[in-house]
Amino acid sequence: MAGMEEMEEMEEMEQRGGGAPVTDPRGVLRQGRAFLDFFWDIAKPEQEVRLAATENLLRHLQEGKKDDELKYTLKRLVEGLGATREAARPGFSLALAQVLQAFEEIPLCSILEQIKEKHNLEKVKKKLVRNAAFGNFFGVMALFQSGRLVKDRKALLESIQLLQQLTNHQTHLRDLPRRTLIDITSEVPETVFEEVLFDILQGDLSSAFTSPENLHLLLVGMQKFPGVLKPKKLKKLFGSPTVVNKENISRLVELLKSTAKSEKEDKKLPSVVFDLLQVALKEGAFELFWNEVVEDGLLKEKSGPVSYMCYRLLGSALPLLSLEQLQVVLKGKVMLHYGEHVVATQFPQGFKFAAEMEGYIDTFLSGCDDPERQLAVMVGFSTLTNEGKPVLLSASRVVRHLQAVALQKYVCWLKDMFLRPDLDCCLDFSSNRRKQNRENADTAQQKTARLRKWIMHRLVNITESATRKEESLVMDIARFCFFHAFFVAKKKKNSQIAEASVLPSEPLNEQDHTEIENYFFGLLQTLNTLPVLGDTAETAALRGKHIHGVTADGKLWILLLVEYANKLLSSEHVKAVKPFTEEQRDIWDRTLQSVKNLQKKENKSDSAKVGAFQQLLLSIAIHLFKNQPETVDVLSDLLNCTERAFSKEAKKKKKTDNSEPGWVEVMVEILLSLLAQPSLLLRRISKSVFVWICPNLTKRGLQLILDVFDPSQEQDEESAVVVMEESNKKTKSAQDTDEGGSEDSSDEDDTDSGDEENEEVDENFRSQLMKVLQAGNTVEGDKSDEELDDEAMMALDKNISALFAEQQKRIQAKKDEKDRIRKEKILRRDFKTKVLDLIDVFLIKQAENPLVFDVIEPLLQLIEQCMSSDSDKQELDFLQKTANIFKNSLCRNKQYCKRVAPLQEDVHDLVQRLVQKACKHNDSAVALYYFSASLYLLKVLKGNTSSTLPPPEPEEQSDSRAKQASQLLNPGCLNMKKVTVIYQQALTQFLSKRNSPLTCSMFHDLFKRFPIMCKPLVNTLVEFITAAARQHQQALACMLLHKVLLLHELKLFVTEEEWEQLISRSISQVTECLKTLGKPLMKAEKEKIAKSLELLNFLLKTVTGQKLNVKLTEVEKVLVPLSQLEDIGNSPRLDSLYWNVMRWLNYTKPKKEKPATKPTQGEELPKKKKKGFLPETKKRKNRKKSIQENGVAAGEDGEPAEEQPQGTENPKHKKGLVPGGSKKHPNRGGRENGVAKVDGGDLPTANGGDAVADKKKKKRKRKNRKRKGAADNEGEQVPAAKKTKGSVAQETQQKQDKAKKKRKEKQAPVQQE
Repeated sequence: MAGMEEMEEMEEMEQRGGGAPVTDPRGVLRQGRAFLDFFWDIAKPEQEVRLAATENLLRHLQEGKKDDELKYTLKRLVEGLGATREAARPGFSLALAQVLQAFEEIPLCSILEQIKEKHNLEKVKKKLVRNAAFGNFFGVMALFQSGRLVKDRKALLESIQLLQQLTNHQTHLRDLPRRTLIDITSEVPETVFEEVLFDILQGDLSSAFTSPENLHLLLVGMQKFPGVLKPKKLKKLFGSPTVVNKENISRLVELLKSTAKSEKEDKKLPSVVFDLLQVALKEGAFELFWNEVVEDGLLKEKSGPVSYMCYRLLGSALPLLSLEQLQVVLKGKVMLHYGEHVVATQFPQGFKFAAEMEGYIDTFLSGCDDPERQLAVMVGFSTLTNEGKPVLLSASRVVRHLQAVALQKYVCWLKDMFLRPDLDCCLDFSSNRRKQNRENADTAQQKTARLRKWIMHRLVNITESATRKEESLVMDIARFCFFHAFFVAKKKKNSQIAEASVLPSEPLNEQDHTEIENYFFGLLQTLNTLPVLGDTAETAALRGKHIHGVTADGKLWILLLVEYANKLLSSEHVKAVKPFTEEQRDIWDRTLQSVKNLQKKENKSDSAKVGAFQQLLLSIAIHLFKNQPETVDVLSDLLNCTERAFSKEAKKKKKTDNSEPGWVEVMVEILLSLLAQPSLLLRRISKSVFVWICPNLTKRGLQLILDVFDPSQEQDEESAVVVMEESNKKTKSAQDTDEGGSEDSSDEDDTDSGDEENEEVDENFRSQLMKVLQAGNTVEGDKSDEELDDEAMMALDKNISALFAEQQKRIQAKKDEKDRIRKEKILRRDFKTKVLDLIDVFLIKQAENPLVFDVIEPLLQLIEQCMSSDSDKQELDFLQKTANIFKNSLCRNKQYCKRVAPLQEDVHDLVQRLVQKACKHNDSAVALYYFSASLYLLKVLKGNTSSTLPPPEPEEQSDSRAKQASQLLNPGCLNMKKVTVIYQQALTQFLSKRNSPLTCSMFHDLFKRFPIMCKPLVNTLVEFITAAARQHQQALACMLLHKVLLLHELKLFVTEEEWEQLISRSISQVTECLKTLGKPLMKAEKEKIAKSLELLNFLLKTVTGQKLNVKLTEVEKVLVPLSQLEDIGNSPRLDSLYWNVMRWLNYTKPKKEKPATKPTQGEELPKKKKKGFLPETKKRKNRKKSIQENGVAAGEDGEPAEEQPQGTENPKHKKGLVPGGSKKHPNRGGRENGVAKVDGGDLPTANGGDAVADKKKKKRKRKNRKRKGAADNEGEQVPAAKKTKGSVAQETQQKQDKAKKKRKEKQAPVQQE
């Protein structure tokens, strides 16, 4: 790591005395690693770690107040400024800035001198120039960030000079020194700039038009110090009193082009361009700047970076411009160029600037207080059109910042443009593709239609996006949309109806009415969910209650629109696009009368019920203008239902006559029919109405909903989905997308089935073909086709073609039938998905209703049915939604029925059915849902209080533990005997049946959630430890019993004697289970042993800890022999579990002693293969090299030296020479097997340097000299080991005993000279 290397180098410098003088160089480092770790963390790449380390270092220095630590810190931080890693440099710079800010007594000039000395650009090596340049730069940055640089004039002057020097290193630093210089200049007071910096920066200011950086410096100076850089001084600097003038246009254009290309990766407006705009505005030359520099200069450069810079300049200039300047800019070439860019980059690969421009507009509107300027910008971007359609998104949310006055004027402008489209005021353009494909005759009409469509969507979106809208504005937009969707004004003007007072300049066609109709129903959906508007306390209170779809006085928005529609129907000055018949007008009048009657009863009867009927009546009534024939029937049924629901005789008939359906049932049927409609509005209204009628839902009404999911009901009754198939051909709905997605998945099935059909159908077709051929006498073997005349051939061809045509029709008819069935299945599944929403609403809103129990089994059957059906995407989504409703809305719901006492028997029977189905099912996943449903019912039964048995109350109610215990002990409405039998049978089947769908987690969930069930079922678990027929079932019994015994709540239900008996019996059962082990342990037996030992470990721990009176002699007799089993010893898991158990019986695990393998005298150790050496068989035998082998040294003449007997002296020893050495090198150590030995191998030689030098010289000579000498025997050659400086020769254990003894006898102390 770079940080580690830096610290080590610095510590070495401290030890050598290098660097800045520190009073106690070793003392700082000896204080501990905590202080040094601060510098390590400062260099880490994680920003949070660096900031925390800087904060901790600063706190440490302030608390310690030690001069040596402060000096050491400054030294380390200055060195770290030039670190190699990019993340470390800013970390050290920030830390240095914080230290200088905290300790103001440290002079900045001294720190700057240390920075220059440490990172000297003139003395540093070429490889380290980059680090030194960054060290100087980040040093100046640290001084600037400390906030003290502006106050110290000397340090400021030297820092500016250093930054000017760093500008020469652009290859490393680029424009960072210039930017920093500009930042420092902008923070300096005017007097300091004039007295200190002006003289230094005069050269840069005079050359302002040579580089963007110098120009930026000049612009910043002109804005910050207008008193210094006056026009007279500017004229002295570069010859003109202003920056933006005709003489400097060309130079400014070139500078801005280079700026755009150099900063294209930043994707933001360069600062120099924005400052130039501000200076142009200040000098009064904005028009010159915009026209000459931007439009006629920059836009001619057809490059992406320059164009994007112009767009960003346009967006950034909006807050600075006046109303007149805004109108000039918004009608200029930049806007037109921007519109062409938006249209051209609608493809995925293009860079999209529209979102960024919308951000600029949003920023301008949020910060502007002038309504006229806001309106000018909105109108300007709304008139930038492509073939009549504005480029600005119609759903743009920038209108939320418009003030009320500007918003009102903008809406009026949109309405006026809709009625009288003024294409001349638009800045319109066309793409090349449209120019080639358009027809001149229809161009104006197409543009008008595109503009009107955009305006209508814009108006509808304003009701949702605008925040400062008023009720009058929203109603005005709604009336405008409704009128032009369904009505047309006559030629005579009418002052009573504002929408009919102005006639469209071009009449609307049928397609226009259809599009506006769709937008209107989208607006109606928005109005139904619109919160209450207004700033009064009453409206705020209504918003707090989450009331939607009403005005401030409590009226429904849709009611106001229906009243407006009724006014239009009775007016003579307008006519409907689709006029009503007498029947339709009669049903309309009945609906309005019914609504009036409901309003009278709103205070007397249930308001929710009245609101539901009123909302539904009005919503369906307004659909009379869209789908007249279909709506009449639904509305008629709804009116009859309403009359029965609110009539006085309804309650009397309810008691006597049950054959006739009640109003709730009729309402449910109507809502189900509305769910099949393609209108999203009607589906949402039906869902909201169902929420209101949920409290009044009856069992028959709920059954109507559940019948939708019954497979038998689909064939017997006509589904509403099938009826809607024809209407879906006319109106495109959301169902079409589902059909398209599923068609792809079923294409392969159609092709496969088609091939199979051809094989089956070919027999009939083949027989018919044979008859045709026989009729033409072409089947006889002796005759050929040439014997038939032309007429016969023509007749035969005609018959064959007719036969094939009929066959093709039959095949196509079957394909169409399959396609119809498939689409019907998709529609039915989609309809069921929508009905599931009603089930979800009912389970959430009416969780305490006893009818919830009737939903459980249909939901489970639906899950089971989906599990066994096809696995296409729609089926999987439907299954996922059903499962989520079952788990979240039913089982995990904290609210449940509290009136179960009258239904105890039915609920217990339901529990029994659910558990039995879970046991009988083949799929474990489905069985889990049935078992979870039974646990939900247990929760309901236990949570209810029984009327016969009062719950036991603790003596002290204040004790929370006593309250909790009383809740656990209270069975509620649970029939413990019956429930115990149910789950005991299930547990018995789980532990005895071969393939049981039940799982261990199911029963563990039962015991954990309902500890009251532990005591009745624990004896069954203990029994099946030995009674289970299979090994894995015995293991499951042990595991379940272990989990049950771990529950603390179990002790609340058993006495101390029962607890002791349970522990004793469990130990005896586990002991019996361990007696039946076979010799070779199978996998199941090993698992059984593991679970048994885990359980036994807990049991013995409990006996020891609680000091229970339980005999353990039998356990010890069974466990002791198990240690001899190899399968347990070879398994680390079983071995660990076994000795954990034996520990409670005072047995300890014996330590395994590793056998010492010492070689005998006649035994030869196997040689280890040396890595990096050639094998012996690959070595050349004819090397003329002196070999030293087994203690025998080669002489100088190449002949082997004679071996000396023990106790005799070699003459060379007397002369002080080393055996195996030479006269020329007396200091060379003795060699054994080619390895140097010095003083017995303990210490290095005193003159090791000379030996190394001699060794190198000898090595050079040997390169050009033939090697001499050979071994006596041509046996195995041992390669000489490499001599190392001061190495210690180790005796190897891979030699024979004889050679080892000889080496020991000849080993002697080395004489040194």
